[in-house]
Amino acid sequence: MPLLEVSLGVTATFLAVEAYRYHRHRRNLSRIPHRIHVNGTRGKSSVTRLIYAALRQLPGHRVAAKTTGTAPRFLFPDGREVPVFRAGRPNILEQLRIVQRAVEAGADILVLECMAITPEYLRVLEDRIVQSTVGVITNIREDHLDTMGPTLAHVARHLALTTPRNGVLFTADQRFTRLLEAEARRRGSRLVVVRPEEWVQPGDLDGFSYVEHAENVALALAVAQHFGLSREQALKGMWQAPPDPGALRRFRIALPDKTLWVYNAFAANDPESTRLIWQNVVARHPGVATVALFVARKDRPQRTEAFARLLGRDLVADRYLLAGFVVHPVAAALRRHGVPADRIRNLEGQPADRVVQALLSLPARELLVVTMGNIVGLGQEIVDRLQALHP
Repeated sequence: MPLLEVSLGVTATFLAVEAYRYHRHRRNLSRIPHRIHVNGTRGKSSVTRLIYAALRQLPGHRVAAKTTGTAPRFLFPDGREVPVFRAGRPNILEQLRIVQRAVEAGADILVLECMAITPEYLRVLEDRIVQSTVGVITNIREDHLDTMGPTLAHVARHLALTTPRNGVLFTADQRFTRLLEAEARRRGSRLVVVRPEEWVQPGDLDGFSYVEHAENVALALAVAQHFGLSREQALKGMWQAPPDPGALRRFRIALPDKTLWVYNAFAANDPESTRLIWQNVVARHPGVATVALFVARKDRPQRTEAFARLLGRDLVADRYLLAGFVVHPVAAALRRHGVPADRIRNLEGQPADRVVQALLSLPARELLVVTMGNIVGLGQEIVDRLQALHP
């Protein structure tokens, strides 16, 4: 058989298989009438879980969800969750399998965390794979500027690509409402701007076993109300739900000579989210000496530069511990911001044990420590060693 005929035959077979797969996927989508696509710079995994937990309180509905963050999970309608295994790198086609699993689980509501960042993949993911009926954009912040930038306005336009058609879009970000409203109108959808102060009451955040953010809770409450769920029912479900592995965790280390309050904020690896976390936790511990523990990675120079602009200017600590690789730009920026040299400890290239030892050697009797920057590798090792000291 001529080579050309073989090639054409293989191509035709491949196209036929792909056509069948997509036809089956469209059939699966039709069996899940409510599809919620959660996008944004920060908080996607947490908001996905909060919406899932709230909507599970809806009588007569079965809700499934899938997160893509620190540790990808598929969440069943009965509350069970299992890891999402991958043979290689994350791929948006993974969502085809997730939709199939949701159908098999009998779900009629599916909450999906967005797993794309480039404009091309965002379009395909929303318009071809998810086809959401409800969209959520948690916030719009400076991260992934190499693929979504170079400016914050570019990030906003790219995130808006997951706006549903003929549905409703929720956001807690109030800076780009005109842009989001124009995109929603173009797609026949309605924009709902969620203001945390209008949704979250004093004491609402105290019901969580971890540190949750008001804007995340507000978004979940707004989506729950859209589905006809009362505020009380939604909060009950959210309070009972286990947190995402990347959620902001706090633990206390009591040593003979000092006490440390450690907040693991590595998951918030953009400056603005870190600044907000810092303000929140510092307010919880008035009068306690503060330590910013920043970990840099060689392959994230833009992130290091962004934190160099933040630390010492918008995030003022009593002490700065700089670990990882290529941290000298941060140290130089701190000095330019007027931070005395004796408040900066450059631990570039040092292993996790040395970093923890340097932290424990600080003279204060009580310390508030916030980890920030990058968790992969050294960051995780530091957290593991600190948690080993936690009783």
